[in-house]
Amino acid sequence: MRYKVLGAAAVITAAGLALTGCSGSAPAAPATESGERTITVVYQKTAAFHQLDDLFQKVKPEFEAANPGATVKLQPIESEDQYFTKLALMNGSPETAPDVIYEDTFQIKSDSAAGYLLPIDDYVANWADWSQFYDAAKQAGLGDDGKTYGVSMGTDTRGIYFNKDIFAKAGLPSDWQPKSWDDIISAAEKIKAAVPDVTPLNIYGSKAAGEQTSMQGFEMLMYGTGSTLYDNDSQKWVTGSKGMTDSLSFYKDLYDKGLATPLDLALDPTIGSRVSTELIPQGKVAMAIDGSWLPGGWMTGDHAWPAWQQTIGLAKMPTQDGADPGATSMSGGWTLAVGSQTKHPKTAFDFIAMALNKENTLKYDTENSQIAVRDDVATSQDYLGYNPTFKFFADLVKVTHFRPATPDYSQISSALQQATESVITGDATPEQAAKTYDGALTKIVGAQKVTQGN
Repeated sequence: MRYKVLGAAAVITAAGLALTGCSGSAPAAPATESGERTITVVYQKTAAFHQLDDLFQKVKPEFEAANPGATVKLQPIESEDQYFTKLALMNGSPETAPDVIYEDTFQIKSDSAAGYLLPIDDYVANWADWSQFYDAAKQAGLGDDGKTYGVSMGTDTRGIYFNKDIFAKAGLPSDWQPKSWDDIISAAEKIKAAVPDVTPLNIYGSKAAGEQTSMQGFEMLMYGTGSTLYDNDSQKWVTGSKGMTDSLSFYKDLYDKGLATPLDLALDPTIGSRVSTELIPQGKVAMAIDGSWLPGGWMTGDHAWPAWQQTIGLAKMPTQDGADPGATSMSGGWTLAVGSQTKHPKTAFDFIAMALNKENTLKYDTENSQIAVRDDVATSQDYLGYNPTFKFFADLVKVTHFRPATPDYSQISSALQQATESVITGDATPEQAAKTYDGALTKIVGAQKVTQGN
């Protein structure tokens, strides 16, 4: 069953309010490149995330046919938790540095500041398709210097997936919508009592899960407390907030009551892929706080799951106690960027332009359940009618939050993951973990860049 998303363009445009930036200019771009030349495209590929590889496998022969002398070398990194580490190592040498990079928006500022990315302002200025991208998407690709370093592939939101069959066994409704964290705990307790052989709730909480723990886990809680990680007004990071301790206490409550994913699995580096390709489809987890892209893997590919539409229900993540606006979400997104050490910058950008033209963006955004950031895609009937979850996840942009887009975010995210893992393993109380995080945060950014929360 499919239905249409209404007002997608307006919803995406609203996301621009959460991002700021200014325009800049890059060195003059060469008009053409010719002769024998090879560009390397580096990106992430996992069992659960094959859609980008599918796209590039389509674009590679098309691009080579349209650009005589050009050869595209696809180099997927098949490790979700080690992608950033391996990419950083590759960027450390001109011999291994990629020409085209699959770049997370939160890495744009740090990687451009580190000199890994090439500004592409002159290229996008001469690209007719650039006018189709929403301002929020353009701003997401800006570095601290105001120059453009990445072209957005789409954005995302997060919510709660739940198994309606398991819910029925536990006496829970098929249109379940929790109004507070207590409602989530209550549902998990009912599931444990009625269906003891399944995990009531998966919420990522380990260092091995990486950014999944930060965005699908901790931050989904933190931003529902009324607290924040980063104060945009003062441009300082927040320490000592009640929201931090309350969020960690939610994890403790789950694990104390045996309602969360067992530790041996929670600490497994493949937890993300296993949740989407095994645990949810096989009915081994009743609820999962996760991202809008999951249905893309169920609709096509090696892990297609035909019964997902009949089995899965969707609920918004509630705020802690039901305070306005009643729900919360987190948004991120990825870009394609040109590596600064490329010998063929025009060819590299032209590959990006082809990969993210209307036809290919439609393919990627539909198959990967992305919230489209090109107006001609977001408003097309082919996009709107493709996936029955698009309306639900697009509507969450109204209550979403974006990760702090600062160069030091990746280090701070790691400190969050460490704090969360120390709580679920019982190595620290929420109060102790919060204090350790505050110390790590202050060490990362400096005492002058932190402020006391409430």
